[in-house]
Order: sequence, then structure tokens, then C-alpha cells
Amino acid sequence: MKLMRFTLLAVLCVAVFAAETPKSAYNKATLEAYLRHLLVINPQVKMEIGEPKPTTIPDLKEINVHLTFGAASQDETIYISKDGQHVLRGDIYDIARSPFHGDLQKLTTQGAPTYGTPAAPITIIEFGDFECPQCKVEAQALRQNLVKTFPTQVQFFFKDFPLESIHPWSKAAAIAGRCVYRQDANAFWDYHDWIYEHQDEIAKDPSTLKSKILDFAKSKNWDTAKLEQCVDSNATEAEVASSIAEGKKLRIDGTPTLFINGRRLVGNVPWQNLKQLIDFELEYQKTAPKAATKADEKCCEVKIPSPLNR
Repeated sequence: MKLMRFTLLAVLCVAVFAAETPKSAYNKATLEAYLRHLLVINPQVKMEIGEPKPTTIPDLKEINVHLTFGAASQDETIYISKDGQHVLRGDIYDIARSPFHGDLQKLTTQGAPTYGTPAAPITIIEFGDFECPQCKVEAQALRQNLVKTFPTQVQFFFKDFPLESIHPWSKAAAIAGRCVYRQDANAFWDYHDWIYEHQDEIAKDPSTLKSKILDFAKSKNWDTAKLEQCVDSNATEAEVASSIAEGKKLRIDGTPTLFINGRRLVGNVPWQNLKQLIDFELEYQKTAPKAATKADEKCCEVKIPSPLNR
């Protein structure tokens, strides 16, 4: 009888202890199972959960979740309450800073091809892929309209972000583009426009990419020997890799991705929407100059109705 009572008591204690020990998001296995269900991530996708890091908000920890599937990768940032009982997704904003402060801290323009007005009030940075059809559409709209509509108010920068896992000749095109840029910064934009214009033609036979580039270079009277040597030696590969690395720090996973004074826009945004956003930003800087600084605080926050709702 005593043994039975002891056994029953032990079972009750275990049951009570289990009931009093709730699941915690700080348990990586628990968190992974939860996120796979939440985000509909199948078992073939590898998930790496980082260690908790402090945030600017007391009792809230940040965790990076890195997803990989073959050559493709994606990062998610989640936040966990101190007790491990609540998981949050989204962005944290500091009301004293631009809502785009985090991205602005990571964006660089040094050495990037550019056109427009230096030190203009609007800076647009594009991460693009020469094999991406949507980049082609976006690029043509920008080249046709940006300077014509905003002759002194905008400076545009191009950053390479070839998506090699789906666009096999995009990195080679980016390396060649940087070789052209080394010869003549202005000539880069001739190359940029030409390669998008001939994107479909190149896609039919990517093996002709180099010969087509050299033929185009001859038509522009560029130094083809120097260009060919640069392309063959992959002399600018490190420059492309640096741009890719910056894009990954920004957690870019699609092209085109544009930043208008830090505001992130993913995918092909129609020109009329871009124009509204630029106009909105220009007006914001006129009416709230103290809220914006050249180095960091170029910002605005659009609420409904908004040109973002395309």
C-alpha cells in the first residue's frame, strides 16, 4: 500500500511539474517546430536558429533564423519575450530616428555606378540583376523618366545582385559591367541599357554573352582588348561579391530591390507609383526639415491612401 501511494505521488508530481513547465521559444526545437508551422516551411528546407541577442527594448530578445534550400537562402528576424512565451515578427522602430535607420546604416554608394545630381535630396539605390525580366522593366522605366521628371532632385546608384541560383549568366554579366565601369564610368550606363535591351536574345544562347558584349564594345569604340582581358580574368569579381554581400546584410532575396532614401521597395514598381513616392519624399523634406539629415534621417511614413498600395 505504501509503495502504491509513493508511486501515485510520484506520478502526480511529474504531472504537476509538466503542467507548470510551459513551452519556451528559447528552446530551439520548440521554436523550429513552431516556425515551420507558422511559415509553412517543409522539411527539405534547412533551418538554423541563431542565439538570442539584446534589443533596444528591455526584456525583448532578437533571434535570426537562416533558411536554406539548395543554393537559395532567406533570413527571418523574430523577437522573443523574456519569459519565452511570446514570439513577434516585424520591425522595431525608434521614434527618434528615421523608420529606415537600420537599412540606411548598411547601405553604401562608394564605387557604385551613378547618374543624376550629386548630393540631391533624393537618393535611389537599386540592387539589380541583368538577367531578371522585372529588373529590365524597372530599369527602362527609370532611365526613360527619372532624370526627365526630376532633373536636379534625384541621384541614382546601381548595385549588382545577381541571383545565380535562377539566373545562370547574371553574375558574368555583372562582372563584365564592372569591367566596362573601370574603363569609363559613363560607359557603364550604355552597357546597362544595352544588356537589358538584349536580355531575351542573350537568354536564348548564354554562351554568346561574351562575344555579344565585345561586339557592342567595338561599336562604341571601347578598348576591347582591355575589356576582354578584364572579363577573362574575372578582375572585377570581388567588386560584384562585395555588392552581393551588402545585399545579403540587407536581407535582400529578390530583384529589383530599390531604396528611396532608405525606403525599401521590392519588385517592379510602376513609374507612376515611384513618382508619387519621390514627390511625397520631397514634400516631406520641405515640411519637416528637422526630421531629415543628409547622412541618415531621410525618411517619411506613408499611410493609407498610399502609392505603395499598387
